[in-house]
Amino acid sequence: MQPEYIIIHQQVATHVAHIQLNRPKELNALNLQLMGELRDALKILDADEQVRAIVISGNEKAFAAGADIKQMADKTAMDMFNIDQFSTWDTIKKTKKPIVAAVSGFALGGGCELVMLCDMIVASETARFGQPEIKIGVMPGAGGTQRLTRAVGKALAMEMVLTGRFITAEEARQAGLINRVVPVELYLQEAVRLAAEVAAMSPLAVKMAKEAVLKAFDSSLEEGLHFERKNFYLLFASEDQKEGMQAFMEKRPPVFKGK
Repeated sequence: MQPEYIIIHQQVATHVAHIQLNRPKELNALNLQLMGELRDALKILDADEQVRAIVISGNEKAFAAGADIKQMADKTAMDMFNIDQFSTWDTIKKTKKPIVAAVSGFALGGGCELVMLCDMIVASETARFGQPEIKIGVMPGAGGTQRLTRAVGKALAMEMVLTGRFITAEEARQAGLINRVVPVELYLQEAVRLAAEVAAMSPLAVKMAKEAVLKAFDSSLEEGLHFERKNFYLLFASEDQKEGMQAFMEKRPPVFKGK
């Protein structure tokens, strides 16, 4: 069935797919249906051999202005527990292929949390990031207190979470939350370019390297080093490793096949 709240663009660059959040009247507020469609699309693209990197964007006004408050306002604690909406986020986190977020305008609340689920972030000069849940009597629930703190440090995370203050794209870059800031007319183009650069590498090496970097957030240094070493050794069983090193010695571009 055709999704209602996302648009999937196949092959926007070589081996790069683009998912656009598409609830413009609601500034791409993240309701359950949109998140379900995004989860399903990522599963399909993750299994597609022609896709090696994925870009997620909203539009120039908003990546996503937050969760859909209308869906939650009258819920009880048990309602929220039974809905278990965050299981969708857990599934998105398991996407093996790298995801680049292209952000313009608002990335607030759940929108900021979704951005932080991505692996790299390109923002326009108009982008604004924030966790304003405190202003409506709640707090972040999809990683905003955890991923934000790991990205920008305790002091700035506390300020953003406890006051609801938005930060600019340049503040986000300086704090380490995002990769780069570009003019608004270039933000999607630059995100696709970055994704295409990654997609040109060995797909197996990219997946294992992404897995190893993420492991750094979930384990001790010793565990992370052990995991990194294991993945490094495993890549020597791949054709891409042989091709990459042979191409280097022959001074030619490698042709990676993901095998």
